[in-house]
Amino acid sequence: MENSAEEAKGKLKQGLGEATDNDRLKTEGKADEVKGNLKNAGEDIKDAAKRVFGGDKH
Repeated sequence: MENSAEEAKGKLKQGLGEATDNDRLKTEGKADEVKGNLKNAGEDIKDAAKRVFGGDKH
């Protein structure tokens, strides 16, 4: 959920950057969105590993 919020924040920043022609906001927004996507992917991998190997492995 937190990662999805980060993605949404990034998309919002990108939109504001587009609307105001602010390259810094566009870049920050894209970075936030990518960071959220990567965190989601990491969570997906951990969940898949738990299903394959069972239990809560650290």
